[in-house]
Amino acid sequence: MQFVDRARIYVSAGAGGDGCVSFRREKYEPAGGPDGGRGGDGGSVFLEVDPAMSTLLDFRYKNQYKAERGGHGQGGNREGKSAPDLVIKVPPGTVVKDDETGEVLADLVRPSQRLLAARGGKGGRGNAAFATATRRAPSFAEKGEPGEARWLRLELKVIADVGLVGYPNAGKSTLLSVISAAKPKIAPYPFTTLSPNLGVVKVETGKSFVVADIPGLIEGAHAGVGLGHDFLRHVERTRLLVHIVDCSGMEGRDPVDDYRQVREELALFSRNLAERPFIVVGNKLDIPGAEENLQRLEEAVGQDVVGISAATGQGVKELVYRIWRTLQQLPSPVQEEPAGDEVEVIQIPRSSRRLSDFTVRREEDAFVVEGEGLELLMERHDLENPDTLRWWLVLLEDIGVIEALRNAGIKDGDTVRIAEWEFEYLS
Repeated sequence: MQFVDRARIYVSAGAGGDGCVSFRREKYEPAGGPDGGRGGDGGSVFLEVDPAMSTLLDFRYKNQYKAERGGHGQGGNREGKSAPDLVIKVPPGTVVKDDETGEVLADLVRPSQRLLAARGGKGGRGNAAFATATRRAPSFAEKGEPGEARWLRLELKVIADVGLVGYPNAGKSTLLSVISAAKPKIAPYPFTTLSPNLGVVKVETGKSFVVADIPGLIEGAHAGVGLGHDFLRHVERTRLLVHIVDCSGMEGRDPVDDYRQVREELALFSRNLAERPFIVVGNKLDIPGAEENLQRLEEAVGQDVVGISAATGQGVKELVYRIWRTLQQLPSPVQEEPAGDEVEVIQIPRSSRRLSDFTVRREEDAFVVEGEGLELLMERHDLENPDTLRWWLVLLEDIGVIEALRNAGIKDGDTVRIAEWEFEYLS
């Protein structure tokens, strides 16, 4: 299966259904009355963690997702049907960012997590909702609210307890194949590993951990040289780094230089990575001359280096137990699951849409009233309808817009602008 760890998708929630303009026509009620129902709510778009997924490959073939709109209201005070939510499955470890700003919106790691990526629009009110003691037969209704829409950037960070890092051909893939059931591609040339490989290591009954084999790092990896930059972020989730060093010297490289270079690349990419707990492993001890290089490496590292031969199995069991003991002393990177079937819904904050949250400012030729809630409500009403316009002017008085205009110094004949609508002020 192809490993894809980045994607860009467009999500669009459904608009709310329009409210209905309707009047009763009953045999014994000749005057009738408004009975238009409200529209149904549009479907929202959620991103939900699916443990069965391991890549973002699905989004390479489809990158636009749109929820359905709500049904329109009907006469007889019948409400339109609300649309179902659209749920998009993503693998654990998916970081969701706003494509325009780069802001991190959510870090989805647990099956119980959901991100409300785009809210569905509210259904519009029918004319029955606008009836009052003085407005007995309103001839207008409200359009449905548009749903939210945005481009999102998805980045997958592999979730593992342990990350294997090191130069290409240091033996990371071979070690993973020995200690787990994973079958990574192994060959004697650089960059055999083109994507992170995961393997579950069973220590003994009830004791196991997950290891990620990260593609080899070379000088400049933090800046995008080779394959390192694409995959360095995958080790950010790991609790422990196991640094594999080729002690054979057969590739024409010095093991001590390899160790220092990889440590430097980790530090340049992220200070947190440089401070992550790590175990240094000297590999390929079955090759003559490797033991001497192992001693030099220990002196350079300043701590105990575990000597192994992944090819023959020498020291591998001892390494597995050392990794397990070290992990027991480290905090878990993922919080505990909520109790029962509780689902954690993450919501993207949005600006206030309250009608009372508005501002008034004076321009050269007009008084400008701005407020997201106010402008959104205007879009949902036909102000060409005289009945609607009368209701709208009363609303402006009720929420304090008229008073704010007076306080700003407006005079008869001055122009008031709200969104695309202009009117002449008359006291």
